[in-house]
Amino acid sequence: MENFFKLKENGTNVRTEVLAGLTTFFTMAYIIVVNPSILSLADMPWGAVFLATIIAAIAGTLIMGLFANVPYAQAPGMGLNAFFVFTVVKALGFEWQEALAMVFICGLINILITVTKIRKLIIKAIPESLQNAIGGGIGIFIAYIGIKNAGLLKFTFDPGTFNLFGDPNVLTPVLEQVPTAAGLLPLAEQAVETVGSTFTAVGGSAAAVPALVGLNSTPVLLALFGLILTVILMVRKVRGAILIGIIATTLLAIPFDQVALGDVISFSEAVKQLPETFGAIFGNPGLRSLFSDPGRLPTVLMTIFAFSLADTFDTIGTFIGTGRKTGIFTDEDMKALESSAGFKSKMDKALFADATATSIGAIFGTSNTTTYVESAAGIAVGGRTGLTSVVVAILFALSAFLATFVSAVPSVATAPALIIVGILMMSAFKEIVWDDFDVAVPAFFAGVFMALCYSISDGIAAGFIFYCIVKIFRKETKEVHPVLWVSTILFILNFIVRARLGA
Repeated sequence: MENFFKLKENGTNVRTEVLAGLTTFFTMAYIIVVNPSILSLADMPWGAVFLATIIAAIAGTLIMGLFANVPYAQAPGMGLNAFFVFTVVKALGFEWQEALAMVFICGLINILITVTKIRKLIIKAIPESLQNAIGGGIGIFIAYIGIKNAGLLKFTFDPGTFNLFGDPNVLTPVLEQVPTAAGLLPLAEQAVETVGSTFTAVGGSAAAVPALVGLNSTPVLLALFGLILTVILMVRKVRGAILIGIIATTLLAIPFDQVALGDVISFSEAVKQLPETFGAIFGNPGLRSLFSDPGRLPTVLMTIFAFSLADTFDTIGTFIGTGRKTGIFTDEDMKALESSAGFKSKMDKALFADATATSIGAIFGTSNTTTYVESAAGIAVGGRTGLTSVVVAILFALSAFLATFVSAVPSVATAPALIIVGILMMSAFKEIVWDDFDVAVPAFFAGVFMALCYSISDGIAAGFIFYCIVKIFRKETKEVHPVLWVSTILFILNFIVRARLGA
């Protein structure tokens, strides 16, 4: 184990890696139940998606750990699954099998651009100031997820600035579950004018105003307890402080009836349903019908493009934001990324692992699999090698049989961990020369905008666009890497495509 994962070389040990794996798993375990709850709204069988979610997470995370030897976990991505349901299936009218086929193609494209070194060229082209902004921005982003998961925020809509859609008895439980489990607001936005009368959604405008909730409810008080406890443990430099905070808050939540055993389908029943989604992409509907109608071809291509661009830059942003500062991707590794052929560097291997996971997940029956930003929680407690990922994969495998208990860990217990990790990651902002306006503008959009838009890729897009604007009007266009120009143009096209798709 020492020789395979090079623990001493990476300044870690088995105990630390196991602790990191446990921490990462519990901060992202919500996906086991939430992903099938969302995709089932597209008439996909809940049990099949439940197993596909776990299988995709195991496969992607094991490849990340055993091939790349880095402490990142993968699973179907939040936001992309909502786009899959509300835009691709509900709004555009594709069958879910065809939507899965587009996800599969997206994975193949990501494999292609990884093998052909396009991804590494993108990373090389990003200036250092923007890389630091992405790192700090992911800190704000993950802390914001934690604040929302803790239930500390409420949103007020002005009269006439929102719409309600459909039967309030159908989707309400899911809409209640997702914001507390993953802080997902895009569900409401993407559902505007896209869902039928049998669904419920809230479509709101920018008039929504956030505010602090009253500190008088049991869940909020439990989250505050967990946050204060974790801060104290971190200040005292207690090993495993973040995981201890999660466990202590969960145990305290039990007598207050805040830990509920989920009503999850049995493993045997899920196995019976899996054939309904496994390999469905290759049938009709599926790949065989996706390109049969020439009139739909532009929409198909635009949708695949939107899937691929978001997936690619979410991953790049996560790697840059969490891997450079912690030393997971060292300067030597980054030089090898730029100069070596094949898969010599950790970053090369990690990018390939991420690319393959999406296609694997689509074959089994789930939307885009991506590298989880919650991996930063495990990295924060010392995870540095693929052993962390292997531990996460094992826990996902066990969750197929113990999902009822895994899903019982409340979001108020994991929220403090995300807030603490966000605080730690924001130190990347100190490397940015904020008193230089030319530097500050793109850094702001790449960092702060990322959290405000609740999207890593949108934040990177805004940073790229304003970086190019600054350089154009400073007459310094020669300083912009050609790949950055191309990426910026693609981002602009993506915004146009999304506007046309209504996403």
